Amino acid sequence: MSQPLSDHTIALVKATVPALEAHGLDIVHEMYSRMFQNPEIRDLFNQSHHGDAGSQPRALTGAILAYASNIDNLGALAPAVERIAQKHVGLQILPDHYPHVGEALLGAIKAVLGDAATEEILEAWGEAYWFLANILIAREDRIYTEQKETTGGWNGWRDFRVDDVIRESSVINSFILRPADGGPVMEHKPGQYLTFWFEIPGHPPVKRNYSISSAPNGETYRISVKREPQGLASGWLHDEAEVGMILKVAAPAGEFFLGEHNERPVVLLSGGVGLTPMVAMLEALVASGAEVPVQYIHGTHDRETHAMRGHIRVLTENSKTVQVVDFHQTPLADEVKGLDYDEAGIITDEWLVANTPVAEADYYICGPRPFLRHAVSTLSLAGVASDRIHYEFFGPADELLAA
Repeated sequence: MSQPLSDHTIALVKATVPALEAHGLDIVHEMYSRMFQNPEIRDLFNQSHHGDAGSQPRALTGAILAYASNIDNLGALAPAVERIAQKHVGLQILPDHYPHVGEALLGAIKAVLGDAATEEILEAWGEAYWFLANILIAREDRIYTEQKETTGGWNGWRDFRVDDVIRESSVINSFILRPADGGPVMEHKPGQYLTFWFEIPGHPPVKRNYSISSAPNGETYRISVKREPQGLASGWLHDEAEVGMILKVAAPAGEFFLGEHNERPVVLLSGGVGLTPMVAMLEALVASGAEVPVQYIHGTHDRETHAMRGHIRVLTENSKTVQVVDFHQTPLADEVKGLDYDEAGIITDEWLVANTPVAEADYYICGPRPFLRHAVSTLSLAGVASDRIHYEFFGPADELLAA
């Protein structure tokens, strides 16, 4: 268990905030350069998010700054800590990895700040790093234990066979995965993801997270993957994954999932491939016979990019509590309103506020960053309490130590 940080350490770390604001990105690039000299550590990271233009260095820079700024109010960082722990478990990060990261961080601070990084400053940052690291290690240990002890659960990488490949749209394929050992699978929380270890010829091991797009059934998982224009893993899955192929998979993880709903209405809101966790949630709500009103609102470009529409319509056609509304931003010339889609254009602020129960509903939101930011901002300004807005985004999380 981490010992409380001393007032002296807190003061020293907060004093470095101006330096982090000026040189934080340089420190992070130097930190990654040092870590990636170790292939074992390098392979924990999604390399597509790194480099001078990568999103992960910017995210980690902001996260380190947030940690330093809130070092005397760590309760504000609790949600981020849970996200980190869940992501680390998916990536199979272990206690033995933490010393490498800490050494690289302190070395980078010294290299970039030079004489300004005194021994006293480095000692304070070392103490602050291990304070957070020990919290994460303890939380991750509990998650690993829960996974191992749950029926159908496992630790490490488990072999899954591709049971079926389903073309869902012009850009999205679904993959049905069944354990190669013939055993059951642990019950995931709708909204969680699986982490995959891909061996792609000509590349180091590739790790990716994909949301589970089906409700728990004890036997299989389904992921629904969009082919990204420059996506190494998504392109490989679309081109190479076929029935019978074996994939290495870590147990379900993630802090974004459907909560218990006995009274409040539920609004599921997604854009593009952000529908994947929403379909899992919707299947679970329908299967449970949820009596609360449920709205599923989805936006995509047109009929060709609209994945799983038929499945969702069949799933909900006999439900008296579920309403589905589809937005097509630019409907094709032969699309028919009311048949292929419900509303043309994007999901506007005005429509969302006027057509959903902002005063009482729980909102679950997933999609690209611009979509997510806009939706969260709209709902917040409309008076929806922050504890009723739940969201997931794609890409690297803006948080400390996110791999």
